[in-house]
Amino acid sequence: MQDQTIAEAVLLGLLEGLTEFIPVSSTGHILLAGHFLGFRSTGKAFEILIQLGAILAILSVYASRLWKIAAELPSSPVARRFLLGVLVAFLPAAAAGMAGHAFIKTVLFETPKLICMMLILGGLVLLLVDRIPLQPRYRDVMEFPLPLCLGIGLFQCLALIPGTSRSGATIVGALLMGTDKRSAAEFSFFLAMPTMAGAFAYDLFKNRDVLSSADLPIIAAGFFAAFVMAVLAVRYLLDYVSRHGFWVFAWWRLAVGVVGLAALLAWG
Repeated sequence: MQDQTIAEAVLLGLLEGLTEFIPVSSTGHILLAGHFLGFRSTGKAFEILIQLGAILAILSVYASRLWKIAAELPSSPVARRFLLGVLVAFLPAAAAGMAGHAFIKTVLFETPKLICMMLILGGLVLLLVDRIPLQPRYRDVMEFPLPLCLGIGLFQCLALIPGTSRSGATIVGALLMGTDKRSAAEFSFFLAMPTMAGAFAYDLFKNRDVLSSADLPIIAAGFFAAFVMAVLAVRYLLDYVSRHGFWVFAWWRLAVGVVGLAALLAWG
């Protein structure tokens, strides 16, 4: 049974790494897959804690650029504005997530039909946005003004509903407010670092009394699988999005949402 559980954790970790940075909702996928696999984590902590693997994947891929930004902070107003912009974008979802943590974990995470409906709705939104002839005004994440960053952060709050997609909400919000596709996806990557790190730390703190040493192998297996898959996903996503847009992710969401809803209606 333990081997089977670890195998399931690896599978869910691979799913997390594959879907975290594309606009299809990694949390929604993991919760649905876990529902049908019968995977039950202590305090629903596994689904949040394995995101640390995805965070480290971003750090490894963007290490040189992050180091350059850090080195320029004392002398560069552009670097300082960029850092402030990321923090401004992070705060709305951080405040809303802390305020609604119990409701999110005990109600929204336990409602797979809602997740399927949000996957379908998000897919329709992506199809619509991908067809709107938007005229981008911002093409460099280092030049995003603070009001734009705050707006993207407010869009990120929508992702507290599982099935919405953190990256999907932030990318769509950025596109509607005037960015091009590549910079929208890239800012979403940078915003993921404090957002996911904060979610990891807060969820670990909230579950400190219920997690035990028996949970560690399961979490570790999911963490390493998520890291490996996320590194591959991040390396190729920006170029793909720049060339092809988001239509494939929209149809992906629609397919998963419809199949998931049909399975829930058939088997519960």
